[in-house]
Amino acid sequence: MTAIQEAQERPRGARLPRSARREQLLGAAQEVFVAQGYHAAAMDDIADRAGVSKPVLYQHFPGKLELYLALLDKHCDALVEATRTALSATTDNKQRVAATMEAYFHYVASESGAFRLVFESDLTNEPAVRERVDRAADMSATLVSKVIAEDTDLPEAEAKLLAAGVCGLAQITARYWLSQGREIPHDEAVRLVASLAWRGLKGFPMHPGAQGSEDEAEGTAEQAMS
Repeated sequence: MTAIQEAQERPRGARLPRSARREQLLGAAQEVFVAQGYHAAAMDDIADRAGVSKPVLYQHFPGKLELYLALLDKHCDALVEATRTALSATTDNKQRVAATMEAYFHYVASESGAFRLVFESDLTNEPAVRERVDRAADMSATLVSKVIAEDTDLPEAEAKLLAAGVCGLAQITARYWLSQGREIPHDEAVRLVASLAWRGLKGFPMHPGAQGSEDEAEGTAEQAMS
């Protein structure tokens, strides 16, 4: 049961622990911001959705921007953590690419629609929003670039550029897939995009001990025999 559902079962104005109330308000705000965008959303709408009075809402968040930024922090952190988890789940680089693609597709496919706050915000002209979105993108790319740099002879800047490309490919294709009504099954869509990314990355020489270098060695042998 979500914080909002719990709140709806309580009488209006019933007291909640502060942490639970904050989560309830964030959940309500997320639904309103995802559905209406930042500019069209009103604090009245959020208070009504949460089943509280506006004074209660303002006790936790001084304004609409602060509420939006709190949500953005939460979901930017979730994206970075999903990328970190995907990369640490295996030492095989081909599987790491697939896991990273899966992390982005799962993030975008979530029923909450929270990805729209990060990737499709109507408030990107606000410096505080832009800074958070750019930081999340940079942190995710940095995580990927460390793996690329460790397993190849590429300089740090080149590894970072490739990593940004991998993350950009993941989020753009995931959003396109969703916009097309998930016409391709989730697992197949992830496999296709991961295959595209891996075909590009495996073309860079890997250290002999790097997991995934076996694929490259096999490809080189096949070319020599052809």
